[in-house]
Amino acid sequence: MNVVVQHRVDGDGRSQVSLAELIALRGRVGRVRMAPLVSRAARSGQQSSRLYGRGMDYAESRVYQAGDDVRRLDWRLTARSGKLHTKLFQEDREGCLLILLDTHASMRFGTRVRFKSVQAARAAAAAAWYAVRAGERVGMMAFGHADHLLRPQGGPRGALALCGALAEWDASPPPSDKHEPLSDALTRASRVLHGASRVLLISDGFSCDTSARQRLLDLTRHAGVSVLVVADALELALAPAGRYPLEHAGERSEVLLQSERQRREFQRALGAGPARLGELARSLGLRCSSIDTTADPFDAATGLFGHVRPAR
Repeated sequence: MNVVVQHRVDGDGRSQVSLAELIALRGRVGRVRMAPLVSRAARSGQQSSRLYGRGMDYAESRVYQAGDDVRRLDWRLTARSGKLHTKLFQEDREGCLLILLDTHASMRFGTRVRFKSVQAARAAAAAAWYAVRAGERVGMMAFGHADHLLRPQGGPRGALALCGALAEWDASPPPSDKHEPLSDALTRASRVLHGASRVLLISDGFSCDTSARQRLLDLTRHAGVSVLVVADALELALAPAGRYPLEHAGERSEVLLQSERQRREFQRALGAGPARLGELARSLGLRCSSIDTTADPFDAATGLFGHVRPAR
């Protein structure tokens, strides 16, 4: 996919994604020591395991299972044991990170510093630069308002393409009322993994539905899954008493919050999405982190793949 962003004015980094800012994150990655990355998760948690593929170094043989490639049968062991056995091989291909980016209208919201959509783009870019420095390919799938797919590419070119796509997708027409349940997005992602060994879901959780749990669980059978919850400050904590101007679809309104009860109900409604997604991720034992729109997303995004150690 060719990403063309040269003819648009760069975003301000607050309500619109700044391509220059995303590219500059490459310098941050260059100053950290890389830790081993978790490449695949077992169903019971985020434990790394061996991956197998054809044309690689032989690893072991096991009893034949339905669906195994008959071309990989271990005929010598089969003859000795009297039972069909299949050869398994150590995978020797580079890893691949697929980022699932939430682009629902709820992401175009922010009361502190920047929109959630901008923060999500910054986190995605940080993760991409970190991954390519570790020798992985990076790809991205948007869900919600946009349903674009950026196929995985390796090296700095892959990260640059991802940064360009983030800026281009963000500059597309304002979100409509289109809604894609998270379960549908995860089902779509399972069809376009393209050999991805890791998946990073970046979302505010408002698309999280009851079926998403099983879809996430299914996805962990194929790749290591991490979740980054992006939220606004008002979604995470009680707002101070006062009047709050809000704008949606070009219409302005004002919310008056005086009593503690009003403020708690307001925070509970605004924070329902992030709370729901965070709880779901933790209940499945997935690597999960949360950030608000004022935070530096670098450590949160890269920390989901291993401990980042400052260079000496």
